[in-house]
Formats: sequence, structure tokens, C-alpha cells
Amino acid sequence: MKKYTLLLAFAAMLLAGSKSEAQTMSVSTNVLDYACLGTLNADVSYSLSRRWSITAGARYNPFTFRKGDPDRQFQMRQQSYSIGARLWPWHTWSGWWFAGKLRYQEYNFGGIRSPETREGDRFGGGLYAGYTYMLGPHLNIEFGLGLWSGLDVYKCYSCPVCGVTLKSGKTRFILPDDIMISFAYVF
Repeated sequence: MKKYTLLLAFAAMLLAGSKSEAQTMSVSTNVLDYACLGTLNADVSYSLSRRWSITAGARYNPFTFRKGDPDRQFQMRQQSYSIGARLWPWHTWSGWWFAGKLRYQEYNFGGIRSPETREGDRFGGGLYAGYTYMLGPHLNIEFGLGLWSGLDVYKCYSCPVCGVTLKSGKTRFILPDDIMISFAYVF
């Protein structure tokens, strides 16, 4: 993941030096995801017109904490991918926006509130809204919030390391998503 982050930063620096007639792309990262046990994340957006943009994003968290202690181990591991579109009532990269996304998430959460661990796959879609404030010609800050819903195929274990299955199945869900304070580089 570090290799891709460095490559993305290098590409952004190269593009920052080039002269462009219009800003058509952005790369952003949500700082609140990093507070969620170090979840790495990035979104790439492309402006289709004055009021529409498309976006693709990924989240990744491979971290397990207190791994050697089965009674205190916890994790919020995931890999998540999304694709969607944003409607900008005024202009892309500035002001209010409304979005819809399709999303897939593979997850393993557990040991945080209780020793029970849950892992599985979620498929679904969501609705989002937010506001983007221009800090400079190429830097924006975005605030947003959304809900996503879909199907969760899961297994629950009695602890993070024991492997004793408590239950498994499929269920529908509605969860908060993209609670964000993001910094976006627009080029």
C-alpha cells in the first residue's frame, strides 16, 4: 500500500506543475478514517460536466492490535471498494453536493466492546451529502455524511483467535458511512 501511496503522491506533484485549462480530477483522503484504527483510504474523482462527477474509492485496514494476547486482541480490518457519482448544484469541486455509491466491503471486526468477532462480506449502495470548501486553487476540504444499506453475509466467532463459530448467516443492514473530513487535491 505504501508503494501505491508514494506513486499517487508523485503523480499528483507532476500534474501540479503542468498548466491546465480546467480542473477535471481530484484525489482525496478522509482524515477521520485514519482515526478509525488507522484505516488507509483514497478517492479519485473525475468531472464529467459542470455539475456531475464520478468517483472511485478504496479503504484498507490490515492492522491487528495486541495480537499476542487473545483476551485483549482487537481489530477493525477491512478492504472496501466503491464507485459512484456526485451531483454539484452549483459547480464541481465547490459547494454542496449529493452522491450515490455502490460499495463492496470485506471485513473482520472484533475485540473492541466484547471478545466476539464478526467477519464477512457486505454488498450495497448508499446516499451521501456534503459540502466542499475551496482552501486554494488546488486544495479543498470536504465535509460529508452518508448511509449505506445492503446485504451482509457473515460469521460470528466467540473470540478474535479461537475460531469457535457462534452463528453465521445473511442479513440486511443500514449503517452510517463516509462520516468525513477530507482533504482533496484538485488538478
